[in-house]
Amino acid sequence: MTGNNTAQITDWNGQGGERWVANQARLDAMAAAFGQAAIDAAAPVAGERVLDVGCGAGASSLALAARVGAQGQVLGVDISEALIERARALAPQDAPVRFQVADASGAELPEGAFDILFSRFGVMFFDDPAAAFAHMRRALKPGGRVAFVCWRGAAENDWVRLPMGALKGIVPLAAPPDPEAPGPFSFGDPARVARILTAAGFTDIAIAPFDAAVPFGEGATRDAAIDDAVKMTLEVGPLSRALADQPDDIRDLASAEVRTVFARLPGEGAVMMEGAVWIVMARNPHRTL
Repeated sequence: MTGNNTAQITDWNGQGGERWVANQARLDAMAAAFGQAAIDAAAPVAGERVLDVGCGAGASSLALAARVGAQGQVLGVDISEALIERARALAPQDAPVRFQVADASGAELPEGAFDILFSRFGVMFFDDPAAAFAHMRRALKPGGRVAFVCWRGAAENDWVRLPMGALKGIVPLAAPPDPEAPGPFSFGDPARVARILTAAGFTDIAIAPFDAAVPFGEGATRDAAIDDAVKMTLEVGPLSRALADQPDDIRDLASAEVRTVFARLPGEGAVMMEGAVWIVMARNPHRTL
């Protein structure tokens, strides 16, 4: 990431990264439908080379590797050492993929080496996103393509809206962050995304909405799934941060309220919530702009 990015790097190599590793399987299940939609949009074919930005524990990198095959190659990069360690542990030895702890916005990347720049929820955290994309564009071949998925607004995503709504009257909620500050919803405005990619030198920008049900938590029974969903909400995401410094009685009250909300939702082995994203496509021009 360009800029100083100290907060993001510190968090993803501290408690943030540790919580994601602990909840990796469930978080990957949440993101699976969205990642698959972005991969389908990218349409990788055998023999292509892909740069997977913010690859996390490697689920998207491995899915891409299955599409490009033994003649292709996927490089997954992430700033979290813990997540990259997890990705290396999960990857089959013969998969055409390698992982690197790196800040893709400033890391040395081979120039003109990749057919596709891909990301599953990994590009919303750059301090200077236009500069970051301009740097990453240099790693794309002329005519190479971009495909990534990012969240739409928090209000459109029930996995955030519902648990945070349950906190009203229990704890004072912080003012909404600057919508353009680095964070999961900083690409919620498609016009901003288009401006960033245009400033970075990309063309043929296309941004399409995509919605899918998100499986939150897991369990052998419905009650167990609801309990697990509540537990995960308290460990990862905005509600966990809102309750971080609260005493146990407040956390218990919040947990009970969130459970009541989740119990109204459908699902058996998981609590199903609505998720809303953008699927973003662009192209590196064949000539330098």
